[in-house]
Amino acid sequence: MEKLDWKVDGNYFEACNCESTCPCIFLADPDEGDCKLVIAWHIEKGHFDSINLNGLNVVGVFYTPGNMVKGPKWQAAVYLDERADKKQADALGKIFSGQVGGFPAVVASFIDIVVGVKATKIDIVVEGKKRHLKIPQILELDIEGVTGGEPDKESCITNPALYGAPGNNPVIARSSKYTYKDHKFNWNNSGKNAFYSQFSYVP
Repeated sequence: MEKLDWKVDGNYFEACNCESTCPCIFLADPDEGDCKLVIAWHIEKGHFDSINLNGLNVVGVFYTPGNMVKGPKWQAAVYLDERADKKQADALGKIFSGQVGGFPAVVASFIDIVVGVKATKIDIVVEGKKRHLKIPQILELDIEGVTGGEPDKESCITNPALYGAPGNNPVIARSSKYTYKDHKFNWNNSGKNAFYSQFSYVP
């Protein structure tokens, strides 16, 4: 595994086909027996050695046919921001595939098959408790944080066992739209579980 100077920080959000809240974050089985998960990363500030990664987006789509940790292992599709130049795209690929360590390497250990990697247009909008993601002709996701007993506060889960942004407490949200069609996958999981938070990955 390469040892390099890199760090990426920014906005993280995800959605799946479980009901709110997803049991997978406490290592239980998915509600429907499998998990159809999408994760979006908007890098607010990032670098890979001297390569600037500020403002770039990455999306991962994951199919887990059983328990996320116990298996069977996952299948994954990766989408890289088309605005990235060759050096930036190579850096994003190394970071988010787990080749250079950090939490992405933990995720990579669960994956058996990568069905594809594409450079594409990725639109991400972060506004208050709302998050929007669109990859034209492939993926559309809209989520919003749920309202708790104190409407002005975000409702969070504390100390999850498995979450894609370690060190952050996921804010509980739900999707109003979540559709995906690419490779061999075609699903509509609108109205289901979602989470969001900040993220920070280092080697």
